[in-house]
Amino acid sequence: MTYFIRVILTENIYPDKKPPTQKESTMSDITICTAFCGARKLFSGPLGEVALHVKRALEGGAADSIQVFDDSSGRIVDLDLRGSDEEIVARLSQPAPVYRGRYRAPTALSDALPAGEGQAGEPRGRGRPRLGVVAREVTLLPRQWEWLAAQAGGASATLRRLIDSERKKPDTRQQRRRAQEAAYHFMLAMAGDLPGYEDATRALFAGDLGALERHIAEWPEDVRMHVLLLVRADGGAEG
Repeated sequence: MTYFIRVILTENIYPDKKPPTQKESTMSDITICTAFCGARKLFSGPLGEVALHVKRALEGGAADSIQVFDDSSGRIVDLDLRGSDEEIVARLSQPAPVYRGRYRAPTALSDALPAGEGQAGEPRGRGRPRLGVVAREVTLLPRQWEWLAAQAGGASATLRRLIDSERKKPDTRQQRRRAQEAAYHFMLAMAGDLPGYEDATRALFAGDLGALERHIAEWPEDVRMHVLLLVRADGGAEG
């Protein structure tokens, strides 16, 4: 017997809305999901394990419909449950498809640097550029170029250090927004018809955790607990 479960995999957000050029991680590596049978939580864990639990539930004659959610986005996921357990896990372990799109070829960073930049401190010899380094145009004010020129290693090395330093800092606003969006998508699918849904949605995006808890107090236990879990996943709402 062939089973299909509707699911929408996590959407990756890329700067400037550009499609990814490479994705080496597999779905089972990065996707943590939760399966619900009706309003009851069935199983939560890596995508491959969730898929096998869903298969067992369907083979056991699950009375209610089963939906699987990507915990990072709150969206429904599509599972292909054909074949043996090994075939299912192997299929989910395949690298995500690579999408390529057209874009304007970047202007070399060296063209945008002041005279002499890229020579002192970062000599460039013949042959291919250093592996992994991508040249793009950078536009800065004169005083900013002056500051960069005074830094050890030149503008390129300094910019890389600044970017790496900023990337290590947690972006609490972005984390909170991501958690709110995940909770919202889950609520829309599982609780859109439940009492208090609209008030709960307003409280969610207002960051009022106390009000959110009050508005969802009468919801099925597993649904209510999963909403709160998603909200608190990355800083969540505050109240």
